[in-house]
Amino acid sequence: MKILVCISKTPDTTAKIAFTDNNRKFVTEGVQWILNPYDEWYALVRAIEIKEKDPSTALHLIMVGGADCDAVIRKALALGGDEAIRVNAEPRDSFYVASQIANVAKGAGYDLIFTGKETIDFNGASVGGMIAGLLELPFISLAARFDLSGNEATLIREIEGGEETVSVKLPLVIGCQKGMAEQRIPNMKGIMGARSKPLKVVEPVAAESFTEIVSFELPPVKKGVKLVPADNPEELVRLLHEEAKLI
Repeated sequence: MKILVCISKTPDTTAKIAFTDNNRKFVTEGVQWILNPYDEWYALVRAIEIKEKDPSTALHLIMVGGADCDAVIRKALALGGDEAIRVNAEPRDSFYVASQIANVAKGAGYDLIFTGKETIDFNGASVGGMIAGLLELPFISLAARFDLSGNEATLIREIEGGEETVSVKLPLVIGCQKGMAEQRIPNMKGIMGARSKPLKVVEPVAAESFTEIVSFELPPVKKGVKLVPADNPEELVRLLHEEAKLI
């Protein structure tokens, strides 16, 4: 078994966000970067569980980014994994990232490629499907459970109004979400071992970018709460209709 886990860095949820260049550029100075939670808690940990059941499994990690990503990659290696690959390029858009990952994965013989369902900064949920398309592999999104029997995987994924169970032959690409695994914390042995695990840096291949950032906007400032007396339902209905525009 050979597994590739796609990881990415995202700003910590407590980071103060600001923009410059007419709101077209994200200010990275002073931002604390973390391993994208969907990649870490669900995709990576589920891959680690597979390796724990079958120690012969080769578990590789891949990230597209500059040298500033190395600390985040080392954290992922501390959780588990045999080695990591960093494509030495700044992520431009989802297709560019998917193209770089697909180029590394092509011909490498991976049975499973795991991604988180999305990143918590852009929430695009598109890289996994693009990787699968470029590699001409099946793609299962929003997977909350994964079981493997020989060369066949059974997955449970969320759909509108319920769940869907699917079976598919390997190789395939899976977008993981809550339910796939439980969050883990690196132990001291893993942290020390991650320092010596291979981190291979490869140069990017030529790939197109089909999107550009026009502008960023911060969410509107939250307004104060309006309290409506329990004996005045007419006022509540008026506020929901005229101000909140919910009815």
